[in-house]
Amino acid sequence: MDYKKIVAERIKELVDLDLEFIENLIEIPPKPEMGDFAFPCFQLAKAMRKAPQAIAGEIQEKMNKEGFERIETAGPYLNFFMDKGSFVGVTINKVLEEKEAYGSCKVGEGKNVTIDYSSPNIAKPFHVGHLCSTSIGNSLYRIMEFAGYNCIGVNHLGDWGTQFGKLISAYKKWVDEEALEKEPIKELLRIYVKFHDEAEKDPTLVDEGRMHFKRLEDGCEEEVKLWERFKALSLKEFENVYKRLGVRFDSYAGESFYLDKMDRVVDELTEKKLLVESNGAQVVMLEDDNMPPCIIKKADGATIYATRDLAAVLYRNDTYNFHKNIYVVGQDQTLHFNQIFKVVDLMGYECAEKCKHVGFGIVKFADRKLSTRKGEVVLLEDLLNESISKITEVIEEKNPELENKKEVAEKVGIGAIKFTYLKNKRGKDIVFNWSEMLNFEGETGPYVQYTYARGKSILRKAGEIEGKADFTKLNSKEAFELVKSLGTFQESILDSIEKLEPFIVTRYVLEVAKNFNKFYNAYNIMSTEDLELKVAMLQMVEATCQVIKNALDLLGIEVVEKM
Repeated sequence: MDYKKIVAERIKELVDLDLEFIENLIEIPPKPEMGDFAFPCFQLAKAMRKAPQAIAGEIQEKMNKEGFERIETAGPYLNFFMDKGSFVGVTINKVLEEKEAYGSCKVGEGKNVTIDYSSPNIAKPFHVGHLCSTSIGNSLYRIMEFAGYNCIGVNHLGDWGTQFGKLISAYKKWVDEEALEKEPIKELLRIYVKFHDEAEKDPTLVDEGRMHFKRLEDGCEEEVKLWERFKALSLKEFENVYKRLGVRFDSYAGESFYLDKMDRVVDELTEKKLLVESNGAQVVMLEDDNMPPCIIKKADGATIYATRDLAAVLYRNDTYNFHKNIYVVGQDQTLHFNQIFKVVDLMGYECAEKCKHVGFGIVKFADRKLSTRKGEVVLLEDLLNESISKITEVIEEKNPELENKKEVAEKVGIGAIKFTYLKNKRGKDIVFNWSEMLNFEGETGPYVQYTYARGKSILRKAGEIEGKADFTKLNSKEAFELVKSLGTFQESILDSIEKLEPFIVTRYVLEVAKNFNKFYNAYNIMSTEDLELKVAMLQMVEATCQVIKNALDLLGIEVVEKM
């Protein structure tokens, strides 16, 4: 039962306002004692030529109060108090009936959404910075799919560019073939770093790297074979990481995929008289939009990643007819994407307004900076393994007899990392603090997973209990606040989609976990002798576990039955 909609419909019966407009005005009071919903009457004052306080009193007097405990006025506000027994029963029964589908909807039915995320560079390690895009993109994919959208996950691999000329040069001089077969990314990183170290002493190496890349562009057999090998070795290692993370893609079309699609971009820009020469380069001028020129071709005639990104927009529009085309890329690339979207707009494509850049902050460590060129990277697999190791230590201390300790540590350790990336707004930088992110009592993944496991433990201990639930007996503040949070799951999902912010779902599931633990501490479920109350409480526990599981799944985090 959607009480917010009911409130809006009741008000609509008495005032001449659009239903959606009324619903958007309805607020959640800051304190429970002020009501469950509040409607400010300021917007009606001009049309009704009355003071807001008088309007509130008039509506309160005439309104159909069925389904509400009471409706009160507080100055210019109408405060609505739900019939708690009815609301609790309806909400819990809805969760238990819909199970894994609870919270889902069909708002995106028939709409294609392309989501460009992860996109690591071939022949370079998958480090902790890559998990920002990977986690956010994967979560947006899951959230939007849950709301009915047809999602196409695109891993736009960085598999082209001058760095491959440098890598080929480094390979021919310093590669250890045995190491390359055993740990390919590690060996490729080693020789890539060595190339830059040596190039500082011998600048002619840079020219040699350019030569090899030119030969790669020209399709020379040796360079092409090496490039293909680097790519195959990298993808094999990336897939191992994605498997551990539970991340999936529908397309691996990287930069090289668009090499034969760039002529269309250049031809169209030329035909539409958008391409001009500037210092020898071919650019699209964007001064009217307070942006620097978008370079399409460099002075030497080479295209750059902007050209490939333009080709990608047009290809995705033609192939998927997208409702939205989302790029989950660091916020330092905001200008680049603003330029790309503007050029698409100038080319006359309506799809430009459907393109969205979903930016995010950076990952920070207190004592280091990430730099692939200098080899100063924190590999994601190392971070995952460290998290799992630390969780294993906690389990050994708190519950050494736990079954499947390795599996539990894997799920909780990886869940803790993901939760840290998704806990706050995208634009906020992530600073790693192990004691905070692995805390079983803080705002963390382990805390939510432990809450779920606690609920499942209660249900196992209770076993099968036959009897009818009397939800009117769940009349405490703790019980009602928990049910209210369960009832707003879909609202948090839709808000997350509107803002393209997975953290809204993360914060939501934290609120559910906190409310459940307050409820758990307020009731002694197992020793309750009132059968109707006990059955109601157990159904509340079951519904809470279901909602936590559904929400964590949208974040790409698995639950554990025991901890």
